[in-house]
Order: sequence, then structure tokens, then C-alpha cells
Amino acid sequence: MGVEVGIASVVAILVLIYAGIHVAVALGLVSFIGVWIYRGSIDVAINLLAAATHDTIAHAVFANIPLFALMGIVAAEIGLGADVYRVADQMFRRVRGGLGMATVAANALFASITGSSIASASVFTRIAVPEMRRFGYTRQFSVGVVAGSSVLGMLIPPSSMLIIYAIVAEVSVGHMFIAGFIPGVILSIAFILGIVLMARVLPKFISEEELTGVVDEGETMSLLAMGWLLLPVAFLVVLVLGGIYTGWFSPEEAGAAGSAGALAIGVLKRRLTWRGLWRVLVETGQITAAILFLIIAASMYSRMLGVAALPTQFSDWLASMNFDMVGLMVIYVILMVLLGTIIETASIILIVVPLFLTSVEALGGNIVWFGIVTVIGAEIGLLTPPLGISCFTIKSTIQDKSITLAHIFTGAFPFAFIMLLVLILIIAYPVLSLALL
Repeated sequence: MGVEVGIASVVAILVLIYAGIHVAVALGLVSFIGVWIYRGSIDVAINLLAAATHDTIAHAVFANIPLFALMGIVAAEIGLGADVYRVADQMFRRVRGGLGMATVAANALFASITGSSIASASVFTRIAVPEMRRFGYTRQFSVGVVAGSSVLGMLIPPSSMLIIYAIVAEVSVGHMFIAGFIPGVILSIAFILGIVLMARVLPKFISEEELTGVVDEGETMSLLAMGWLLLPVAFLVVLVLGGIYTGWFSPEEAGAAGSAGALAIGVLKRRLTWRGLWRVLVETGQITAAILFLIIAASMYSRMLGVAALPTQFSDWLASMNFDMVGLMVIYVILMVLLGTIIETASIILIVVPLFLTSVEALGGNIVWFGIVTVIGAEIGLLTPPLGISCFTIKSTIQDKSITLAHIFTGAFPFAFIMLLVLILIIAYPVLSLALL
């Protein structure tokens, strides 16, 4: 009966989510009822809820969520994303397809202090899309490159998705951050190379006019001016990631230092008003409450699966099918991409990862490497219909009514394909994510 309850719970959760029920509510409700049915006692289900809630908020690792959220929201509020884009714009503007490359480069740098794809998509929709449209780039490419490069926020540390995976898989948040660095750089370079290729092979996809390099307009910034604009971002990157990599800070301490640093920069630049600070605190509280509620529900779900013995049974079934690691990864990636079309990344991690962890470990896979594979696979779903959260974020932010969802999904498709190629590379060569550990 345990396996039947477990399988039915997975199906029920997906049905409820697709029907519009909040993910955390669906996870918690199904988990509570599942334990109640399996154990035949509502007291056991209530104890499960109490234990999951206590364990979720009792550990210091969960402090990463509000701290890194605060740092990223402050960085967006004080305009660091715009500063980064101005510098990247100067560096790439005269290159064929250069503003697309500038958007990728700026998103990669901005990701290293925000950790959020949604924040990146929102910021660069306002900054980059009007600039690219002004220089004759097509609607689909202008929004597609923003959607594609926004996913870097979930991979380049500090990333909220890496934190959530670390909590689910019970691995070090610091190790996940370190492991995400090289794949994040590889994906950024792959996006830029993809733009170079598209500019040569499909120039009409990128620009409405012949791309011979964009004529520079306006004042050209000196290297000193560009360095001055990048200095705050470089400071935060060195403070947070340098502190983690050198062992000076734990991830929680790095988050606190980064938040304090971002607030100090906002004050020194006189860009953080009292009203802006209030917006930052409210948004941080909303994001933190939503994520912690989701993790509490996911903790209940994981415990319910354990009670029903589904992970063990699922692992035994995979073993009976004689899958090797390659076969398991093919199934896993297909499942991640398909789920990514209907639910968001955090939910995918919380629902699917507990089912596959035992099998991956049994086949000798590294759990940290598996986390990077998981995040990239789930992030592909941010760019694919019908959900495509990054694409919908851009649509809700864009001021140009002539740009439709069809333009956004069409423009994002090449970048989703590039992500799939990078994912295959990471699966084939795990050392790319483990070399710095």
C-alpha cells in the first residue's frame, strides 16, 4: 500500500499544481493526507507537520534565504544592474550582435550578486530591451536574449536554487556555490558564442538591418569610468564568493556580509531612500516567507515518501531495469524538462530530487554534481511553454505592447537549446562542476 500511496501522491500534487493550487499548499495537503491514510492516524500526520515545521526553521542554513534575497533586492533597488549593463554595452556595442553579448555579460555579473533569474529578467527587460530595439535588433532576439541569460541567476552563485537543492540533498551550501561557478561561466560563454553563430548564420533573426556592428553613439566611457561603475559589484563578489571560497565566511556569514555591503553601497551612492529601503524589506520578507513555506511543505512531502518507502522502491525499480548512469540521466533530464514546462524550478527540485537521490548514489554519482545537473535541467523549463516563468516575467515587465509571448518564446528557444547542450557537457564531464572542490 505504501508504494500506491506514494505514487498517487505524486500524481495528485502535479494535478493540483496544474489546476492552479499554490505549490506549497499542494505539497503540504497531499503529504498530510497521504500519511494519514498510510498510517491510519491523524495524530501521526499532525506530528509530521510539527516536526517538518520545526526542522525547517531550526537550522542556520535557512538563514541563507533571507540574507541572499536581501542582498539581491538591494542591488537591484540601487541600480547596480544598470551600471553593469552600461559597462558591457560600451565593451560590446561595436561587435556584430554586441548588445546581445553585452546583455549576457551583464546578466552573468549581476547573477553573482542576486541569485535570482526572476530579478535578472525584470531588471534587464527594462534596461536592455529598449536599448536593443533602438539599434534595430528584432523583437524576438531582444527579449529572447534577456530571457535566456536571466537563467544564469539560478546557476552562478549565490543562487537560491542551489541553496534549496543543498537543503533537500543535505549537502554543503558552500560546496554547491563552488560547484556552480565553472558551469555558470561555461553557460555564459556558450550564450555569447551562440550569438556570434546566430549573427553569421541567421542575421535576420537578430537584426532587422544588416549587422555590420552597431555604430557607437554618445559619450564613450574611459576605462577608469567603467572600473568605477563595476567597483561596487566587484566588491560584493569578492566579499561574498571570495569569503566562501577562502573559508573566511560560512555561507550564512557571507550572506550577512553581502547584505550589509549592498546596503552600505546604496547609502554611499545615495541611491537608497527610506521608501526604497521599505520596499526592499517588504519584498525580502515576502520572498523569504514564500520559500520557507515551500520548504516546510517539501519537508513534509519528503517524510511522507519515506514513510511510504517510495524512494527505496523507486531505486529498486531503476536497479531492476539495469540502467547505468547515462540511462538514468537521460530519463532524469527528460523528466526535468517536461516538468519545467508546467511548474517552476524550486517545485521541481523539491518534488523530483528525493526520488532520484538514492539511485544516483547507488550508481556512484556525486550528489553535488547531480545538483548542478538538476538546476540546469530545471532552468530549461523557465524558457519553454506553457509556463516559462522568465518569459512571463518579461511579458509582465515589458512596456512595448507589440512584443507578444510568441516573440519571447521564439527568441528564448535558441538559448534553451544551448542550455541543453551545456547540460549534456556537464553530464558527460562531471569534473567541470567538481574541479574547484
